[in-house]
Amino acid sequence: MKPNQTLFASPHLSFFSDDQINEIHLKTLEVLERVGVRVDEPEALELLAGAGAFVTKDKVRIPSWIVDEAIRTSPQRVVLADRGGNRKLFLEKNQPYFGPGSDLPYTIDTYTGERRRSVKRDVVNASKVVEALENIDFMMSMGIACDVPEATSDLHQFDAMVTNTTVPIVFTAHHRQGLLDIIEMASIVAGGLDKLKQNPFIACYNEPISPLMHSPEGTHKLLTCAENGIPIVYTPGLMAGATGPVTMAGAVITANAELLSGLVIHQLKKRGAPFIYGGVATIMDMKTSILPYAAPEWHMNSLVITQLAQFYKLPVFSTGGCSDSPIFDNQASIEATYSLLLAGLSGANLIHDVGYIESGLTQSLASLTVCNETISLVRRIIRGYQINDETVAIDVIEEVGPGGEFVTHEHTLKHFRQEHWSPKLINRYRYDEWKEKGGTTMAQRANEEVKKILESDNENQLDKETSAYLSEYLKVKDRVYS
Repeated sequence: MKPNQTLFASPHLSFFSDDQINEIHLKTLEVLERVGVRVDEPEALELLAGAGAFVTKDKVRIPSWIVDEAIRTSPQRVVLADRGGNRKLFLEKNQPYFGPGSDLPYTIDTYTGERRRSVKRDVVNASKVVEALENIDFMMSMGIACDVPEATSDLHQFDAMVTNTTVPIVFTAHHRQGLLDIIEMASIVAGGLDKLKQNPFIACYNEPISPLMHSPEGTHKLLTCAENGIPIVYTPGLMAGATGPVTMAGAVITANAELLSGLVIHQLKKRGAPFIYGGVATIMDMKTSILPYAAPEWHMNSLVITQLAQFYKLPVFSTGGCSDSPIFDNQASIEATYSLLLAGLSGANLIHDVGYIESGLTQSLASLTVCNETISLVRRIIRGYQINDETVAIDVIEEVGPGGEFVTHEHTLKHFRQEHWSPKLINRYRYDEWKEKGGTTMAQRANEEVKKILESDNENQLDKETSAYLSEYLKVKDRVYS
């Protein structure tokens, strides 16, 4: 080490070598050229045929050079702003950010502990909690608003989020018109569509249908986002052994074929439109037939998908902080923690589903709050070591000498806050001290923290004038779609 030089030692995790990732890519191209995909949308079929793909009715086989061109024209990074237009999330290699997921039918009530149907107020509450948690970087709705008109529930969920949090929002839309309505609502908040395009604070979450199908609704959203310059997250939901090959390599290749063919459609509509690659290649549990959110195969495959995204130089969407337990318990903590650590070490960008329990059916704000602390811990691990003259501390070691102590040394005071991770919810007191302080469990402490947030004023609510405008907009849409 040269004098005054700082070396950074940060851990990253990968499963495949560069050669093995390239082999997965080549096998994916073989699937797209030999098997192809099904596309049920006329405009997309026309774009594909015009580009040189082989189209027979709704079956499309895509030559590798078309895929290569789509990868080349897609942005290597996407930047998401906050609600005020400030650039916040830089989706590029080894820049992880964390947030919840969307559209859960059930909620664990913070005050009663009851599992009940989600309502719009639960999306409001989740937004307030996300706004208050320093390690949650973006927002997804968590709950489905079941107490509003079903036809406009996607608009109501967006209204609840944009009114109550400033962080970037990844939203879902029922269909093309719902997507256009949400883009219009976001444009109102941003001060116009041009300002929204320049510094988007929204991204649309969208899915193909596994195996190897692009539905009309999903393809409409691909095309609409491309046309309007709004970032889109395109996420397969493949289940190995059910909607994909049972082998992990085969599952990853199938998911990758869905992703790359979606990227081709997207870039044919508008070269350079922002696309966020990534998604799910998990298993079907052969005992229960469920899609297990904490299956190790899911998070192993997510890590490989992140490697593929980095191979393509594309921003990547991933998963962590979720559990198959029906309640927030020890199982939930174990599963959330290991998945967050794997996702963080992979270098993925948007790591979602934080706070999910019951295999993607139920939201728990207590789990989200504990995961906020876990993410802080994961970020300390990822930060690794700084190695320079100051941190190796040779002079300090010499000054203290054998048998000395470092507690009172000014070097300790100067560095301990940065070097040592300090928990807020995790207990480090001995038994007697813990009992004196209430003897609470982690879940109890987290639930109390959620109550404190919900019962406090949200200083970052949307201004009253814009909020009132959105309320009137929703009333009109409710009447139009009813």
